[in-house]
Amino acid sequence: MPVAATGGSIAVPEVAAPMADRRRQRGRRRRLLLVLACIFWVITSALAVVAVMRIVAWDTYQPFAVLNDLTAFIYLPAWIIAVVAAIYRRPLLAGAALLVVVAQVVFMVPELSAAEPVPAWAAHAPSFRMVDGNVYDGNPSMTGYARQIDQVRPQLVTLEEATPPDVLELQIDGALAHLPYRLQIKRFDPWAFLVASRYPITHEHVVYEYGTPLIVQVTLGLPSGPQEVWVVHTVAPAPGAFSQWRGQLAVIDRLLRARGPAGLLLVGDFNATWGSEGFRQILDAGLTDGAAARGEPFAMTWSQIEPVVPPLVRIDHILTGPGLAVTQIRTDVGLGSDHRDLIATVATERRSRA
Repeated sequence: MPVAATGGSIAVPEVAAPMADRRRQRGRRRRLLLVLACIFWVITSALAVVAVMRIVAWDTYQPFAVLNDLTAFIYLPAWIIAVVAAIYRRPLLAGAALLVVVAQVVFMVPELSAAEPVPAWAAHAPSFRMVDGNVYDGNPSMTGYARQIDQVRPQLVTLEEATPPDVLELQIDGALAHLPYRLQIKRFDPWAFLVASRYPITHEHVVYEYGTPLIVQVTLGLPSGPQEVWVVHTVAPAPGAFSQWRGQLAVIDRLLRARGPAGLLLVGDFNATWGSEGFRQILDAGLTDGAAARGEPFAMTWSQIEPVVPPLVRIDHILTGPGLAVTQIRTDVGLGSDHRDLIATVATERRSRA
């Protein structure tokens, strides 16, 4: 190697220092990738546990039941991990994350594939507009709901948590003037109900479970014939009420199967999604989810009061039995409530039993 002499000394090119720097950089990179891989393994393992519990013990334990309601989002980190692990040649990690991704797809397929054309008979069938919403029993003002009802002009309004002051405010605002037939469950807690209709209401019955109203059952005297409507409100699957939540969904399913789904309109706050076993059993009894059928599986309804985070779960539903069909459906802002409400048009093919 040639060298240069300067002032009687020999200058040697500094090669060792850059090589050492590169080795240190490679070492730091390897450590960073190792730490990242460990974090990814922890996340993937946790998501795998949730998926396995969904398969072997669906909604048996409260924390997993809540996570099942978030099926549409809870597994999304696995998609990122699978891609990153593949790029950085971590085949075991990529494969594990991919299995979680496959599990999510399998879980979501029934809801995503539920979209179908509006039945041909509905194009010429009589129909009615309705609004359903959980208005929140601590709602400081019903002005927003009054304005919405006035704009939509529905023939049927079903409200959960509508306390007497809430209903009185709607009456004073004139929002219920075109809905002269009403059934009100007068309570000052979340188990208050209001059914307001343009058409006569008969065959009123309230199903109580665990000491509180669970289902308000009425029959509407539509021009096309009697129409049976069930309005439900279950408790949330919170730690202290988890068994009650499961029991209430089971009661709805049992009563539904005893009656049969034909011609039934079942609406309200189920506190459950397609990720809930109890809700899926209700659907399996022969009901159609109006939002999923119309291609709106991500029309989330709760919670709309969290800062930055949009609603992440669809726990409010309009379900129809054979002889009925939701032809249009959308969500709207329920002002003052933590729920978005549902606005739908329902077509009736034949009379349901009274």
